Amino acid sequence: MRLFAAHPAFSHKVVHLSLRIVFLGTGKLALPVFAALCDSPHDVVGLVTQPDRTGPGHHRHRNPLKELAAERHIPVLQPVRIKTPEAVAELRALNADLFVVAAYGQILSREILEMPRLGTINVHASLLPRHRGATPIHAAILHGDAETGITIIRLVPELDAGPMLATVRTPIGPDETTGALEERLAALAPAITLEAIARLEAGTIREVEQDHAQATHVGKLDKPAGRIPWTQPAVEVERHLRGMQPWPGPFTQLHQPDKPPLRLQILRGEPVACDDPAAPGTIIAVDPTQFTVRCGDGALRVTQVHPDGKRPMPAADFLRGRVVHVGDKCE
Repeated sequence: MRLFAAHPAFSHKVVHLSLRIVFLGTGKLALPVFAALCDSPHDVVGLVTQPDRTGPGHHRHRNPLKELAAERHIPVLQPVRIKTPEAVAELRALNADLFVVAAYGQILSREILEMPRLGTINVHASLLPRHRGATPIHAAILHGDAETGITIIRLVPELDAGPMLATVRTPIGPDETTGALEERLAALAPAITLEAIARLEAGTIREVEQDHAQATHVGKLDKPAGRIPWTQPAVEVERHLRGMQPWPGPFTQLHQPDKPPLRLQILRGEPVACDDPAAPGTIIAVDPTQFTVRCGDGALRVTQVHPDGKRPMPAADFLRGRVVHVGDKCE
């Protein structure tokens, strides 16, 4: 059984009936889908998004979904916990035909999933069943996947395990970071979502069970996850650099005699063959434009960095401002 893929010429005009839709989402992947729904013939009757961030460091935070909802006079719900009786009652009062979810960030109960007439669908940024969970875009790069995509699924209580309704695929570029790939996937998501909704409403959708035996799972990331694993092969270290950008950031601590450790993000590097017997994390070569760090297998030639408290810069600029020697350590 084959899933349909989004067609470049897809037109919203194939949707003949207007559905009452509640959108649940937060972040870069969610925004284009929400905007497309707002511009579609459907009636978006509510936005559910994460609560506003408060406290130190969040004074400039903005939620563009919430801003768009305000422009369109769409009610906004921001429950701290969506499973509370109060939040469930607010959702029920919206009398939706369909819930559409994209990177919302909270687990939905069976009661919520089954509340709308047509159920709840999810826009997931991987080719399911690969990379179920919270960080599928990071995972695709970290694991060296050749391609990824968007999968529209029917949500069920088990995480990302529901039947697939539609999929669209895209290759992963050799220099692509998580941030760049997320932008491309976000651009692919609206058309496939709208087409799936049209077919769901028309009763022509084909729901395909996932091969659960092939499922892989990825969890949330925290800031320490960005630490560069120098004991791994250089090809995996290079994927780590791309996979951890822009967040949590691929960092190391540069240790040099008679200097305090420097927290240094390494943004770009090239795996190279190496038979130097130095321990992983040791700087084994320095020239005016780059420096090379030993890995568990091979080495990484570093070409772009972001020193703590400064701007991102080519390694050449960094080396003009700080003397680095063979034998210095990255940990």
